[in-house]
Amino acid sequence: MSAFYASNLVLVQATLVAILLALSIQVPLRLGVFSLAGVGSYGIGAYVSANLVLREEMGALPTMLVSGLVAAAVGLLLGVIIYRLAGLYLAMATIAFDLTVGVVALNGGDWTGGPVGLFGVFTNLTMGLLFGTVVLVLVLVHLTEVGRLSRRITTVREDPELAASMGVNVRAYRLTAFVVSGFLGGLAGCLNTLTRSAVGLQDVSFHLVVVALTTIIVGGALSWRGAVIGAVLFTWLPSVLEVVGEWQEFVYGLIVVLAAIFLPTGLYGLWCSVRRWLVDRMRPRPRPRPGSEPRPEAPSAAAAAEQEVAAR
Repeated sequence: MSAFYASNLVLVQATLVAILLALSIQVPLRLGVFSLAGVGSYGIGAYVSANLVLREEMGALPTMLVSGLVAAAVGLLLGVIIYRLAGLYLAMATIAFDLTVGVVALNGGDWTGGPVGLFGVFTNLTMGLLFGTVVLVLVLVHLTEVGRLSRRITTVREDPELAASMGVNVRAYRLTAFVVSGFLGGLAGCLNTLTRSAVGLQDVSFHLVVVALTTIIVGGALSWRGAVIGAVLFTWLPSVLEVVGEWQEFVYGLIVVLAAIFLPTGLYGLWCSVRRWLVDRMRPRPRPRPGSEPRPEAPSAAAAAEQEVAAR
């Protein structure tokens, strides 16, 4: 074990948890569901896992499964209730759900610990299990971004009427988005509790909504790679900005604003544009034959990359 890994173990754990939280917001967005309920599911998973360990003395793996399933069940119920909402109305409804979870946590008595929270949540969670869980989730999410399933998801997001006319059950896809978001959010909250051995009101605060949404916007909203980039960036950035002292929050906010203005497809979208531009520049161009008519120009590499990211 390297000295760097040992000295930054807490940040590594926080990064893995942040990836799952970001995916709980990113997966519904890919289906055109502007839901922020993943943050509320995060709080549910955090408190459910604490109670399972403290009251039932459950191990790490079953605690993760039960916490995720409970949050997924709540996500399904929420999806059935607010299924017909869309856009900003859906976002506001899910934010209200997140705030409701916070109120329940504050007034939950012995089940939540009230303002103090719950402490001493010790289990047999290992870094291997934590890494393995996150890698498994990333592989499963990646499988939804390739092939026929990816095309169906894109169609449901871009044109639900067209998807329905092609026989795609749009309602089932969107309800699945709530379930997956709930499971991933609950799993992230559970792992956060197990790694910190405690849970409190900071795990259900509105600040998490801002952090999760910012992570997705800056990293890239339509691919799991963007969620990973954003999670790594915003987990490690505060420690990097310690050199600027009291200007830390200003620099942090400036980076977010500049990214939102100049990187509409996120850092992952920028990487796709640069990669396509380099490939286009390095590709040998055929010489025109004497007397042949010039062919129409192909779209630029940057434009093609933007179209690819937008399509994904």
